[in-house]
Parts: sequence; structure tokens; C-alpha cells
Amino acid sequence: MGFFRSCSEALMRLLSFSPSWEGYSLQKPLHLSDIEVHVRPETSTPGFRCEYPTLAGWTNCNTPNSRDCWLRDAASEQPLFSQYDINTDYEKWWPQGIKREFWLNVSGQTISPDGFLKPLGKVFNNTYPGPLLEACWGDDITVHVTNYLPDNGTTVHWHGIRQLHTNEADGVNGVTQCPIATNDTYTYRFKATQYGHTWYHSHYSLQYPDGVAGPLLIHGPTSANWDQAWDPVLINDWSHRSAFQDFQIELGGPPPVFVARTDPAVQSVLLNGTGNFTQCSSSNPLCVPAKDRKPTFSKIFQKGKRYLLRLINSSTESDFIFTIDNHLLEIVTTDFVPIHPFKNESIHIAIGQRYSVIVEADPTAPVQADGNYWIRTIVSTGCGNINDYDSQTGIIRYNPESIAIPTSTQANINLTCADPPLESLVPMVPWAVDSHAVNDVLNDTFEANIDSNITHGYNRWDLTSTPLWLNFSNPTILNLDNITFDPYYAIIPEDYTQGYVYLVITGQNLPDFPVKLNAPAAHPMHLHGHDFVILAQSSAPYDVNTSISTFNFNNPPRRDVALLPLGGYLAIAFRPDNPGVWLLHCHIAWHASSGLAMQILERQNDIIPTIGSLAATERTCKGWDKWLAENNGTFGGPGNLQDDSGV
Repeated sequence: MGFFRSCSEALMRLLSFSPSWEGYSLQKPLHLSDIEVHVRPETSTPGFRCEYPTLAGWTNCNTPNSRDCWLRDAASEQPLFSQYDINTDYEKWWPQGIKREFWLNVSGQTISPDGFLKPLGKVFNNTYPGPLLEACWGDDITVHVTNYLPDNGTTVHWHGIRQLHTNEADGVNGVTQCPIATNDTYTYRFKATQYGHTWYHSHYSLQYPDGVAGPLLIHGPTSANWDQAWDPVLINDWSHRSAFQDFQIELGGPPPVFVARTDPAVQSVLLNGTGNFTQCSSSNPLCVPAKDRKPTFSKIFQKGKRYLLRLINSSTESDFIFTIDNHLLEIVTTDFVPIHPFKNESIHIAIGQRYSVIVEADPTAPVQADGNYWIRTIVSTGCGNINDYDSQTGIIRYNPESIAIPTSTQANINLTCADPPLESLVPMVPWAVDSHAVNDVLNDTFEANIDSNITHGYNRWDLTSTPLWLNFSNPTILNLDNITFDPYYAIIPEDYTQGYVYLVITGQNLPDFPVKLNAPAAHPMHLHGHDFVILAQSSAPYDVNTSISTFNFNNPPRRDVALLPLGGYLAIAFRPDNPGVWLLHCHIAWHASSGLAMQILERQNDIIPTIGSLAATERTCKGWDKWLAENNGTFGGPGNLQDDSGV
């Protein structure tokens, strides 16, 4: 989130086949008229089709009672395997889909998702949230993004997408590209090697908290059965000011002070782009009249059916507890990783995390006579700052004719800010993590705290010896011949070609490490370009001598966002199998903008050979520099100076 004052690709990919799903009116998929399609099963969005080139004998096997299966070779003609399913190692194998092509534009717009006008909103395709983009496991995705913001650049990050050999499509200004200048277009191309749901959002400055975010769905198998699915649902906090304005307040006042704010930066909670600002009054001209507001998010349940819910935390600073009164949640995925299902009354969702949960329409006692139940999204304790908000953000109705307000009551659930217990998150596709180099982990141990030195006027958050601070006009990806880098680029080289890279992130000062200003906080840490395993996650302080003995190497949980507990540590590892420059950062927008991020430079000499050409990146940088020159040579428009990290 930078900020300006202006507001081996797998051999088996030649296999193919053909289920089908529904579409969204703002999508523009390319249809391949010369490809025969022989299977069109019903799925979660009517009208959308998963189309695979025909291969004799292969058929769809994904039905309400076999959601773990995707495609099957009924003729058993393939010598290596005859089925794509929940147990297929998707990091190695995926079916060959078709090309999906989309067009997005970014523009400014007044929006009011919670009933209060936000004049400085920014959106995709004139809507908030942005349009649902849908594809299928193995599809090739092309997205053309045009920037119509008059005083900002923009980029788009495809959150959690592996970007195997497409590092240039990761969408991080100052790292993998220059920003897209006003009235310019950049095209992102990548393959959907994973399946599941996620979101796409601007990685330029603090644009995504202002509305530049939308859902992305890649259809594939599920580890438990369901009958009907919801489109992905974004859950987020919401501010009536621009996040660009809020960040100035978040910095804490005149330099060099950096303090945790006591007044809320955000005012409400949104579920699928709809909320209720509780302090609106008819006398306030910025309050939308009740008759013109969006209705409360609601869904109809039919008793006995199983519903797949796809949840996303797209917040600025808040973690949430999601629950439905009198219903159990069966959790089946963490981010893009299918897991062995487990049940709970609620699920904690940190910023950037995604969960798929299945809910059976069979309410537990006390059963409500009117068939109405609250959906609740509650800010977890210590991980958000929203005063007087409405946590009753949605309604489940068993009677489609009912308009009554639910009278159901909240269960006695745990509101602690913590990921689910690691032992609950067991991946369906197991990894046995190689532990032979783990004793070198101190070489890659980092402290998430506030730097004791002043950087650009403030004490800022950092991971390395300096806060991240990028030059948008000089992205790392165009400097891969460098032997050394600016220390403010916070680059950590990892040139391993096998095994695992081990990282430990701590929330406190360690002996013999640079002393930082202590500011205890829980941080949702997101790694681009990889799923990582969670070797350990603890609220206890990290001990450089003994903590390694607690690491789990036997099929540990894995995902792309995990919570660093307050005052504790997070130990992760990833395979160095995707050459690129990958950002690792806290997903609290204020912290990332302050500098709590670093770049993993993975196999530097292999990056360009895997990407091929950087011609589009270079062209976009020329357009950005031209736009800067036309705006008095400053970042963000005339007279505006960079005052954040750049991500």
C-alpha cells in the first residue's frame, strides 16, 4: 500500500475436459467456438461454463454427492493417473482449460455501502465491490486494467494466486511493475493452477480500502459435499474518509511520533458490500435516506440442503469472527488449500484470509419459530477498532416470504484474535517438509516492530533493518542484474533451488538483534507467489535456542496468510520453486504503508528466463514516467510527495 498525499509448468497440462458454471454480466470471457464441449453440469453460478478441450473418455465427476472429484477418465486411457480430484497435487498437475478474458477499469466514485456517503471512493467498473471474475481450474486468465483516476496510478494484485512463472503479473508497484498511469492500460496474464476463491485488489497506496477490490472464483473440487453455493462474500471494515486521509491520522501527528490511534479509523462493517452505519440521522446530508439504502444482506435456506459459503476478509485493519446463529460451520478450505473438514460454531478470519465453509440447513436448538437467523461478523478482541458498530450484518431466512427481523441470539463463542488451532487445519494434499536446513533459521529471522530510527519523518513499522520504501519508477523486477540493492527496498535473497526456505517472524525484540520500539500487535502476514507451511505459531516469545524443537514438519497447515500472534512468533517455510520477487507483508493497511514489508528475491538468475519478456513492464514504466513529468515530476500528481512505503 504505498501512499501519496493526493488522495515447471506441468507436463500433464495437455489433458482436458468440460464441466460448466454460471457467469457474471460484467465478465467478457473469450469463447472458443472450435472446441467441442461435451459435459455441462450444474454449478454455483448459472450460465457460466467450465470448458475443457475434449479428450476421449474424460467426463465430469463433480456432483452434489461427489464434490471431491472433478474430472475422470472413464476409459482409463492415461498411463499416469485417471482422475483430477481433491487429492491431486495442484502444485504439479492441473487440467488444461481455456482462455478467460476480462476488462476492468479503475475510477473515482461517490459510494455509500453503509448508508453514509463516501465522496472519495474508488471502484472497479463503477461498482463496489468490483465484479465477480470467474474461471476454472487450469484456465488461462487475461485481465486488461485501465486507470481512469486523475491523480493516482494503480495496479491490481491477484491475492494468493501462485503466479507460477508469471512474476510480472503479481501487481505490486515498485516491485513487479510501475503503476498504470492515468488513461493507460496494463494486461495481466496468468494461469489458474489452484482452485478456490480469493479477491483481487489494488496494491497501489491505500486504494483498496477506498473500494478498489472485488472477488475472484476459480471452480474446482471441494473436500466435502454441498448442494448449493454462494458467490464469494467480502467481509470488511469501512471508513467514510479516504484511506489516504486516515493514514495521515494513523501516523499519529507531527513527525516523528508514531502511536496507535485511539479514535476509530473505520466506522462500520460491511458484508458483501452492504452495511449499516448506526449513527446516521436524517438531519445529516451525508446520510442516505433509509428508503434508498442497500437492503441487509440475506440468503434463503431450504431445510436439509447443504450450502457452500466462500468468505473473504478484505479489511483495512480488522479481523472478524464469522458465525450464523444456531448453525454449525464445516470448514473445508484455508485460503487456496483444501483441508480435511472440521466443524465449529464460528471461524476467525484475519485480513486477507479466505475460508470455504459448508452449512447444513438444519438449525440447532433453540430453533426459531419464524425461521430467521442472524449472520454475525464480530471484530475479534484486540484486532480492530470500530466503536458502536452493528455486528448483525446478514440474515438467513427459511421462509422466503418473511421480512421479520431475526430474534435469534449469539452463541457463547470465542472472540479471541487467533487463527484456528493448527491441528485442525490438515491439508488434503500432504507435504512432508524437509527439515535438514532448519538450523539456519536465524539467518532469516525478522522482527515486526517499529524502527527506532526516523524514516521520512516518522518512526515506522518494519521487518528488516529499515522500513520498506520503494520508488514506483524503479521496480525491483527491472533491476535483476543488480548485485546490491538499496537497503530501503528490504530485499532478502533466497537462491536455493531445492528443499525449503525457512522464515521466523517475531513480535518482540530478540537478543543480539537491532533494538526496535516495542509496539505489540497481531499481524496477518501475507506471502505472495507461494503457499507456505506453518511450522509453529505461538503467543509465547520466540526463544532462539529452544523454539525450533516445537516445529511441526509432518504435513503442517499451509496457506498464504497467517496471523503473527501478539508478542509471539510465526515460523513458516516455502518451496523455492517459483523464481520471482515476492512481497511478504502485514495486511493491516496502515502497517504495510508504514513499511512492515520486505521482498523475497527468489532465484534471481532464473527470474527472467521463466518470465520471458518484460516489454510490457518497460512500456508501462515509460507511461508512468511520462505522466509524472506532465505532473511536475512528482509522485501522485502536482505538488504531492510520497509519504508511505509504496505498497
